[in-house]
Amino acid sequence: MQEKVREIVDKINSLSLNDTLNYLAITFTDVIFSTSFGKEDQVITHTISQGESNIKIFTLDTGRLFEETYEVYHRTRLKYKINIEAYFPNQVAVQGLLEKKGPYSFYDSIENRKECCFIRKIEPLKRALKGKQIWITGLRKEQSENRADMQMAEWDEGNQLIKIHPLFNWTEKEVDEFVDKNNVPINALHKKGFPSIGCSPCTRAVEAGEDFRAGRWWWESSKKECGLHGK
Repeated sequence: MQEKVREIVDKINSLSLNDTLNYLAITFTDVIFSTSFGKEDQVITHTISQGESNIKIFTLDTGRLFEETYEVYHRTRLKYKINIEAYFPNQVAVQGLLEKKGPYSFYDSIENRKECCFIRKIEPLKRALKGKQIWITGLRKEQSENRADMQMAEWDEGNQLIKIHPLFNWTEKEVDEFVDKNNVPINALHKKGFPSIGCSPCTRAVEAGEDFRAGRWWWESSKKECGLHGK
């Protein structure tokens, strides 16, 4: 499988975003893209919508998203006339967590936070990815030290598929220029100091000079990942 991953990297390394997506859509039968409606994801959604590929789009609705995220979700569907499948947490698991530990248990420990992330994000993600060959994400290597260690394509052992990051080498400036040029709808929170946007109780704006991921789970010292793209 690593040989296949290297083959994909060699192929897409010099391709444009549009050509990369077309190559994946033609080469593989089960290709899926996950969006959280951040500006990087919006760039990919825009590009998918302009073509005629079989790439499916989905999102994880944790039940605790910002109102601004739902707003750009709505505008995206209207603008691009595309279907975005929503995956929700298991109701019984969420109910059990709230009854046992309350609505803000994630502030008490990293273990509790990861438990909440697993219920609201990881388990629904596994359902979304089941049986797929390729998972496309909007990750960029600039976003954190942890992500800089990744590759443009990699084998995801936990989900048993190949993970592709077509914007991996893009700079934030390139993302912003694409958004402006193509009038791509973006989350209003990006202009309020939120470079990375997750669940409302777990995300704050970042100060000048802070790391891209500093606003995520700001009360703890960790690699600022929930388990979707790192430990």
